[in-house]
Amino acid sequence: MKATIPVVLYIICACLMPLSGQDTAVNRSNFRLQALKTDQRIEVDGILDEAIWSRAERTTPFHRITPIDTGYAKSQTEVMIAYDENNIYMGIILHDTVPGKRPMESYRRDWNFGKNDNFFAAIDTYNDQTNGFAFGVSAAGGQWDGIQSNGGTVSLEWDGKWHSAVQHYGDRWVAEFSIPFRTIRYREGDTEWGINFSRLDLKTNEKSGWAPVPRQFQSANLAYTGTLAWEDPPPAPGVRFSLIPYVSGKATHNKEAGENISYKANAGLDAKVILSTSMNLDVTINPDYSQVEVDRQQTNLDRFELYFPEKRKFFLENSDLFANLGANNLRPFFSRRIGLNSPVIAGARLSGNAGENWRLGIMNMQTAVKDQYSADNFSVAVLQRKVLSRSNVAAFLTNKQVLATPEDTAYNGYDFNRVAGGEFNYASTDNRWTGKAFYHYSFNPGPVGDRFTSAASILYETQQFSAGWSQAYVGKNYLAEMGFVRRQGYHQTNPTVGYRFYPVSERITSHGPSVTADLFFEPSFSLTDRELELSYSLTWQDRSTISLDFEEGYLKLLEPFDPTNTGGAEYPAGSEFNWTEVALTYTSTMRRLFTFMVSGRYGGYFDGTRTSFSADINYRVQPYGSISLMTTYHKILQPEPYTSTDLILVGPKLDITFTESLFFTTFVQYNNQIDNVNINMRLQWRFAPVSDLFIVYTENSYPVGFTTKNRGLVLKLSYWFN
Repeated sequence: MKATIPVVLYIICACLMPLSGQDTAVNRSNFRLQALKTDQRIEVDGILDEAIWSRAERTTPFHRITPIDTGYAKSQTEVMIAYDENNIYMGIILHDTVPGKRPMESYRRDWNFGKNDNFFAAIDTYNDQTNGFAFGVSAAGGQWDGIQSNGGTVSLEWDGKWHSAVQHYGDRWVAEFSIPFRTIRYREGDTEWGINFSRLDLKTNEKSGWAPVPRQFQSANLAYTGTLAWEDPPPAPGVRFSLIPYVSGKATHNKEAGENISYKANAGLDAKVILSTSMNLDVTINPDYSQVEVDRQQTNLDRFELYFPEKRKFFLENSDLFANLGANNLRPFFSRRIGLNSPVIAGARLSGNAGENWRLGIMNMQTAVKDQYSADNFSVAVLQRKVLSRSNVAAFLTNKQVLATPEDTAYNGYDFNRVAGGEFNYASTDNRWTGKAFYHYSFNPGPVGDRFTSAASILYETQQFSAGWSQAYVGKNYLAEMGFVRRQGYHQTNPTVGYRFYPVSERITSHGPSVTADLFFEPSFSLTDRELELSYSLTWQDRSTISLDFEEGYLKLLEPFDPTNTGGAEYPAGSEFNWTEVALTYTSTMRRLFTFMVSGRYGGYFDGTRTSFSADINYRVQPYGSISLMTTYHKILQPEPYTSTDLILVGPKLDITFTESLFFTTFVQYNNQIDNVNINMRLQWRFAPVSDLFIVYTENSYPVGFTTKNRGLVLKLSYWFN
């Protein structure tokens, strides 16, 4: 019964899908661009003076996407594409109709989309309208690239090796790209790819695209692309490989523990073997992650584990195969579990397309014994099959195997934990319907019975109306040690509905209400959590927004809990609470040098009240960087003997980009909930493509007197050999 509820829900919704009268997505034949083959040398300098650009075919006029998705863009864009045996070349001319400075935050790679005049290409290299690559530049010349999955979501953590240049003129700016075929993956022999181009022009406040995209979707959505035609199929590269070795030196001082300064030298290697145009093998030996950007801290008022995103490069290419298994808070695989407490010795990943309709992902990682933590082997395998036009089915298996335990520490964990499952991901041709259904089962030496989770979700979305429903069950003995599962033993129901009005107005783009419910039940269907939210939001033409939220909540504690997470008195298990809250959030336009988001909240909180304020404030010193401040404040009042407190999290950040290859970041975070001040200073010199020198300094100290707890200095050098 528990397993069938989400599945039955999904079957009912699936039966209703054809009743929506799905529109066909963009007819690719109406938007067709011929790539011109050349043997001429093209210098990527942003000056389109090579003869090939005078002969290359240019795109037809760009269509508006936002604030309205009818008509042509005020400031037009022209794109041309050429190629040779090794590279794809793009020449882009971005015309201006409004005088003045072009908004640009900095030279930093993977810039903030909404804060920069920018251009990017979304390329459906597999012709599946689901997976691909994105390459773009800001007006400052900063590169932006990522892997696309799930129809168009762009993962910016991936960095490819490619070249670009930008030149500025009074009435236009010009960009030029060179993308090596070896940098991307594609099906061998294809003479056509899907492609679309997107431009954000903050001065006219328009986002536009070559092939039109409905404004409720991201402009990178691969359901809405034109056709890129090749004179000859892109080359079959054969087996190629590249090496990225590194050397590093580290000095650390755990002053709080009374230890002396320790020094350590290290070296390791990443290797990439291109087995075909669509399949590659990645290997890492003794990896080092000391240069990875520090996590943005969160004030923890939750009863369950907080989520922090993966930032390590090795885990990110084709990561959708692994990371998108399951659903939010129900992930059977979460790569941050690997190497969280003990160092990674080595690992390998095979991923890509295996035939026209198949995708394959296999990963294996090995960690070492450290302190009280065991040496573990982590494995995950996924096989995905395309069905219908933009949907797929998948099967997977994860395995965590303990290989060695600390000799002087008692080990209380299981020797192994495995999870197997099947999934169906649905996306209609026009992307109006999206959904998912899955069933996962765990294997380990622990308690038997109730070891599965099953879930289903469906979302229908048009410009005006959206409605969705998700349903999940998680067994009390379901265990995914390699995953991210916040709680066990519950049913969850989450319906949502919203409507948007688009008035004829020179100031307002849209406004409208939404209603969401999030309900948790024990396996016996006794209610434990309820959150009902009524929200009304408004968006102005300059993209600034405001929203007003009313929430009604109910909670029954299943375990004792201190609602401040500061070690105070705990409400006993079985305690029940009802409260209401109101919240107001305003986000300013991104067109100004000074931008901000502020939010306030007041209402009941357990048996007391909570007053909250948060803000993200940013000032651009374009094009050299930004100064920002992130802050969160909670004033929690509880009756005796429970804790009343003020929780403060403040994070000023200085981000400087001296050039397109030299970056410096200082991030300070004060968190009184954990009585800590963290300083992270990071200098990066990208002296060659995907080749870096990092100098990173980190310190943790007590807020009172700034007494140092620990500190570390790292120097790391890596270089990409093709």
